[in-house]
Amino acid sequence: MNNKHDEVDRLGAEESAASVPSFGEASRYWVKLGFISFGGPAGQIAMMQSECVDKRRWIDQGEFLRGLNYAMLLPGPEAQQLAAYIGWRLHGVRGALFAGISFIIPGTILMMLLAWLVITQSDSSVVKAIFSGVKPVVVAIIMHALWRIGSKACNTVLSISLAIVAFVAIKFWSVPFPIVILSSGVLGLILAQSSWGKFTDSNHGVSLDVYSNVSFKTSDILARWVLVTFWVLLIGAVPCIFLIVGFGSEPFLDIVKLFTSAAFVTFGGAYAVLPYIADASVATYAWLTPAEMINGLALAESTPGPLILVTTYVGFFAGWKTAGLTFAFLAACLTTLVTFLPSFLFIIAGAPYVEALQKRAWARNSLGAITAAVVGVIFNLAVFFGEAALILDGQVIWTNCVITVLAIALLFIGRFSVPMIVGFGAIFGVILEVVN
Repeated sequence: MNNKHDEVDRLGAEESAASVPSFGEASRYWVKLGFISFGGPAGQIAMMQSECVDKRRWIDQGEFLRGLNYAMLLPGPEAQQLAAYIGWRLHGVRGALFAGISFIIPGTILMMLLAWLVITQSDSSVVKAIFSGVKPVVVAIIMHALWRIGSKACNTVLSISLAIVAFVAIKFWSVPFPIVILSSGVLGLILAQSSWGKFTDSNHGVSLDVYSNVSFKTSDILARWVLVTFWVLLIGAVPCIFLIVGFGSEPFLDIVKLFTSAAFVTFGGAYAVLPYIADASVATYAWLTPAEMINGLALAESTPGPLILVTTYVGFFAGWKTAGLTFAFLAACLTTLVTFLPSFLFIIAGAPYVEALQKRAWARNSLGAITAAVVGVIFNLAVFFGEAALILDGQVIWTNCVITVLAIALLFIGRFSVPMIVGFGAIFGVILEVVN
């Protein structure tokens, strides 16, 4: 990148200079996070909050919330984008790339392995038992995250009210997620100048002088976006062309078309786009049966990494149904690549300008409103998982409720890590299977 863009990245890494870790130290944490990032986006966000803000103090609460605001505005997996954003805040472009890639690599490998096991060992009772014990733990992780994020983000009467309205709108009125977020941002913008319209009681820790050198000239913004887009397209096009030319168009061309389009419409998280992916994968291309698609979703919910890694599972099946294991591996890798590439485009190209906007009161208030709405969205996610894990055919599963309560208690006590608690849930699920 040119010198001006390098300066932007340098600024992004220097705001928290007093606590910035070395690249090696940060890299070790990102690799670790990739292996322990259970609990879906809410749980993963809570992990980063705990480690990067509370314990290590690499960034402050305001920086974290601004990154979360931006990630929630984008299509794609918000937790992975938040990791890339924090990586950019600490070490510029290389930090964003390493953090974002490390977040998905372990889950990608595991999803491919599990997809192979599902194909070859689909009737394993042990696997089913493990998943049954992990699901109520996931509910606990989300509820704990809801408390941690909500208690910090919803610090005014207006923000609490907006969080409630956002939950009701999504849960009971079926208002699309993008509309909820957009409406919240517009409301915050409109009320920015009123005495009672503040969604935050602070500037989120931003230094109003730090980003004074960031250029908002149209030519500079366009130049950065064009440059980053060029590299993203190049990185994506080379393997796509290689696979299609070297192995044939099926299923690789269909994978590129389906999952590239899906990557740009995943507003609202994985659940918003899953119906689109499932319909195409099952009905249009016949890569999976409905039962196999449901199994993939269960696996994605129970493994580290973003829930959208279910696309890796689908890609594996697409390749397997076409020509066996080699094609399955190649198709899964291609699916993962085209699914996540847009995330890096949005973070690397857009993050500097989002940061610079934080010194403007109207922007802070607008993004504060978005954060409040996000709390309502996370609450809806907690309800969704709770209904799936704790209720079966209208009957409460009391054993799962006990697991959830115990897991919540352990999380608030803070003496056990999330992976340990997930492990406890898996062991308990196996024990219940043996007893029954």
